[in-house]
Amino acid sequence: MVSKQLICIGSSTGGPRALQHLLPQFPDDFPAAILIVQHMPPVFTHLLAKRLDALSNLHVKEAEHNEPVKNGIAYIAPGGRHMTVNRVSSSRLTLQLDDSTPIKSHRPSIDRLFYSLSQVDDYRLTTAILTGMGSDGTNGLKHLKQNEALEFYSIAESEKSCIVYGMPKSAVNANVIDEIVELEKMFETISKNVQ
Repeated sequence: MVSKQLICIGSSTGGPRALQHLLPQFPDDFPAAILIVQHMPPVFTHLLAKRLDALSNLHVKEAEHNEPVKNGIAYIAPGGRHMTVNRVSSSRLTLQLDDSTPIKSHRPSIDRLFYSLSQVDDYRLTTAILTGMGSDGTNGLKHLKQNEALEFYSIAESEKSCIVYGMPKSAVNANVIDEIVELEKMFETISKNVQ
């Protein structure tokens, strides 16, 4: 039975407001790390992390290169850098940051983070695509869905609560979403998948 868990959240336009609603609901002893890609320029992700940290029970921070992934912490990808997961050992993951080519004009890219998750097949993954324009995240979800070794559950924010129903709509239309929920029920939905 999988006991190690990761929560991965992607958001764009309207994302800071959605994250400000969602993250304060997590307790400080939440039994998973939360990895967040929010489309934002450099500097702004640092300010966002500081604001969310002040509002939240768990620690929220901008991710650092080679940083170990720990439960009860939310890591936000720095603006202008891709964030990926690297397996160091069976019990240790680190975050990698790089300045490689933007994907669909995005750096950080949700797809890039999701692609890297295929190596953690002993983790239970819960992904959430929140408000935002475009289709970032869809191809990454397709990649994860094709890996039958993964224990994986995907959630999309509903059109009703999205500021921009672009990224969630793209993922829904690609049939890579297990459940569609309004933002108000997102924490509840994520939590029920963390066992």
